[in-house]
Amino acid sequence: MDFLVNQFLTGLAGSASLFLIAAGLTVIFGVTRIVNFSHGSLFMLGAYIAWSILTRLPRDPTWFAAGVLAAALATGAIGIALEVGLLRRIYRAPELFQLLATFGVVLIVQDLMPLLWGPNDLPLPRPPWLRGFVTILDQRFPLYDLILIALGPLVLALLWLLLHRTRFGILIRAATEDRDMAAALGIDQRRLFTAVFALGSALAGLGGALSLPNASANLQTDLSVIVEAFVVVVVGGLGSVGGAFLAALLIGELQAFGIALIPRATLVLIFAVMAVVLILRPNGLLGKPLAPVRGSASAPAFIGRPPNWLGGVLLLGFLLAVAAPFVVGPHKIAILTEALIAMVFAAGLHLMMGPGGMPSFGHAAWFGLGAYAAALTAKAFLAPLPPTLLAVSLAAAPIVAGLAGLAFGWFVVRLSGVYLAMLTLAFAQIVWAVASQWTGLTGGDDGILGVWPNMPFYWVVLTLSAATLWLLRRTIYAPYGYALRAARDSAPRAEAIGLNPHALRAVAFGIAGAAAGLAGGLFAFAKGSVFPTYVSIGHSVDALLMVLLGGVGTVIGPMIGGLAYTGLYDVLLQVLPMWRLALGGLIIALVLAFPNGLAGAVRGRAL
Repeated sequence: MDFLVNQFLTGLAGSASLFLIAAGLTVIFGVTRIVNFSHGSLFMLGAYIAWSILTRLPRDPTWFAAGVLAAALATGAIGIALEVGLLRRIYRAPELFQLLATFGVVLIVQDLMPLLWGPNDLPLPRPPWLRGFVTILDQRFPLYDLILIALGPLVLALLWLLLHRTRFGILIRAATEDRDMAAALGIDQRRLFTAVFALGSALAGLGGALSLPNASANLQTDLSVIVEAFVVVVVGGLGSVGGAFLAALLIGELQAFGIALIPRATLVLIFAVMAVVLILRPNGLLGKPLAPVRGSASAPAFIGRPPNWLGGVLLLGFLLAVAAPFVVGPHKIAILTEALIAMVFAAGLHLMMGPGGMPSFGHAAWFGLGAYAAALTAKAFLAPLPPTLLAVSLAAAPIVAGLAGLAFGWFVVRLSGVYLAMLTLAFAQIVWAVASQWTGLTGGDDGILGVWPNMPFYWVVLTLSAATLWLLRRTIYAPYGYALRAARDSAPRAEAIGLNPHALRAVAFGIAGAAAGLAGGLFAFAKGSVFPTYVSIGHSVDALLMVLLGGVGTVIGPMIGGLAYTGLYDVLLQVLPMWRLALGGLIIALVLAFPNGLAGAVRGRAL
């Protein structure tokens, strides 16, 4: 009994922290529809600002509360600057371009933080009152955790009063329901959006400041926090503060009891719960279907017939790639190999996002499954592999990943938009957790090593990449590709003419999974190893960056995006010590200057 009470209280404390993070994110999304990937950076900034303030104040509770509020207000001010300087310019852009811009902010903040506070973790010295305990059923429980437990419902009550008992709250709810109608009634959207973003940012800063007594201010919290916040917001229902509170309770208790009872499955639990909730309740626990935003640039991507000269350009590019080993050195060939693999990886995602209209935040799942399938098959033979066994190992990659994509897609394609994207993220995190913790099969963080082909591998990559890109292009212009686009544009009309949108989308998942799996298998042999990082969130974001940089409404876009991103990453990594800052700034500049991507900027939608 004592154990249950202690874990329950620990779960409540964790739930309060999760709610403080997620509440701001769900308020921002409900009004602005911005998928704010930089919310974790605001949380991290709140922690660092609070450390700077609290270490200079007296150590009593009153000054602690004042310092925490000051950090929240400072983070809110930073949020205002972010909204006015960047986000205001992209409200009418597609959701994924907004995500891309906010990810650029994440990269910039990651490089600026060490300049301001240094690279080391910054723990907060704890005065006696922060180290106090309360005895509950003969168990000592931290006093500060009880304070957090009380703060969660208090913040929820204050938000409820703000949303339901003030004019500002009425405006927020009106904009959440239908922001275009709210604008037609004379509501100043600019001021409202800025105020809402300030509120959400202040809540993120409050969460970061309150995390200090139980953790340190460190540079790794942004991505881990944003993933947990996304889970809570999506499980609760996008735009629902009450749903976020309920989801935070559920996730917090799962984490508390999961760590104690099944520690090896802790990483899987919360994402498995998110997947189950979204399959049973596509809008989350308390969420409602999102009203469309009229006049936005979120219309399905049109993919026209390519111009006549494009075939000649692609043939010239292929001939240059064939000649490359005779002209450039091994390092450039290694970069070109990675670029070819990146093109295949991005082209598979493009099939889903462009013709299929299905965004994915977890495309690295198929890449990782393909890499592990190829590596484990190869390890069953002797390395280095002769050509015949290499072919068998490489064949395992698209087969395993494609079948997994088809099976996954069959159950989830009735979802759409952010909910579908978050469910793909959940699956990718489950795959990552299994790869990290099933050490007997995958080697865990030590990975699978010594997977080397016994032949010049560049030619294999070039041949398979060119063939796969050609097949994906043919798929887009085949009858299946036109049927897939019909299902994307209007599922009822597609059904009326005898098409099965569910099956068409599931097959798109399978094809995209097979392409990403092949890319993963090629990458495994190119690097000679496989690690769980191949399935990480950052790798999924890389695929999104490539597609969006190239252009969703173009066939050649993923090729240009994969080549450009690989080249930029390599050049910036070698030349600039602060390469994240440069890459983030470049991403933001490209989003603002080329909302249709690099290929789309060349000839609009004609490519």
